Amino acid sequence: MFNLAAYANMVADERRTGAYDNALRKAVRPNSVVLDLGCGPGILSLLACRAGARRVYAIEHGDAIELGRALAHANGYADRIVFIQDFSTRVQLPEKVDVIVSDLRGVLPLYQHLIPSIVDARRRFLAPGGVLLPQEDALWFAPVTAPEISQRLRRGWEHNHYGLVLDAGLRHATNMWRKERVRREQCLAGPQPWVTLDYRTIESPNVSREATWTAAADGIGHGFALWFDSVLFDDVRFTSAPWEPELIYGSGFFPWSEPVPIQTGDSITIHLAADLVGDGYVFRWNTQVTDPGGRSKATFRQSTLFGAPLSPERLQRQSSAHTPVLDQDGEIDRTVLALMDGKNLLEEIARRVASAFPQRFHTWQEALSRVSELSQKYGR
Repeated sequence: MFNLAAYANMVADERRTGAYDNALRKAVRPNSVVLDLGCGPGILSLLACRAGARRVYAIEHGDAIELGRALAHANGYADRIVFIQDFSTRVQLPEKVDVIVSDLRGVLPLYQHLIPSIVDARRRFLAPGGVLLPQEDALWFAPVTAPEISQRLRRGWEHNHYGLVLDAGLRHATNMWRKERVRREQCLAGPQPWVTLDYRTIESPNVSREATWTAAADGIGHGFALWFDSVLFDDVRFTSAPWEPELIYGSGFFPWSEPVPIQTGDSITIHLAADLVGDGYVFRWNTQVTDPGGRSKATFRQSTLFGAPLSPERLQRQSSAHTPVLDQDGEIDRTVLALMDGKNLLEEIARRVASAFPQRFHTWQEALSRVSELSQKYGR
């Protein structure tokens, strides 16, 4: 979920917002019905109205939707935009839509539940012959030399002034990808396609592919960069590639466990996979570097799973063989949810919870915060 400063930066990115405006002008017809999926403050909804949409359904789970309502009034579109605060997968619309527009990306299109949300909306809401904006995102990657980025992520763990051995922290740091910006001249070989996310046909959120490069330059390899080219509609496109002006998205940098001296002619093979687990993606990248004679120079097996320092106790609680027992927080939540039966006001629920758990809540007002939070998450 983005904050308002992030939304402002998205609007201010003229290459990104201008491309969406152009695509909506081409895709929307005078009688079109549009769905703005994950609308935030509704900027794309406003642009859809300006392009001539008869009706826009703007769906957003976060509170930025309130700003969207204010902006709709300010721009004279309040009678044409229907704002719905909920997850799109729980929404029913009264009619099919002609256009679904969304920008649910983070740094990369593989972000949270972007793909499942688009697949669900495409199946349930899009009219036959309807249009998806964007139509597809193609992801590209290339090995890079990035000494400044590498130095930042290794700083503190690799060298310190206190004589402490902190190598364990470095292992976690080099198994996390991050938003960075590299330049064309930092690429040790030309880009190769990783995957294309065709939102018109895609079904699975999980992707995987291997690619091999022959190094075109000498340098120290520090990892690889990953970016995307977006086709919004027909010829309306933009890219976060290193050789284009920077977009709000940036690009992803995936570090290697150690810097590797690369010489022209070396072979670099990277197998990159991404799997949606829970609310986020687990990325895995395996790297093999060999010289022209086939001799190994480096082999790395990395994953964002290794980037999170999980305690044995926490891992045990996630095991299929574990027998869980509710802790006190769980007991409180169970009590609150049981009382959310359509018969009790929040105040009454809070009073009963405070009475049942006096060691946690000294007053019913203290319990009200917890009750209100669960009401926002699970109530209607």
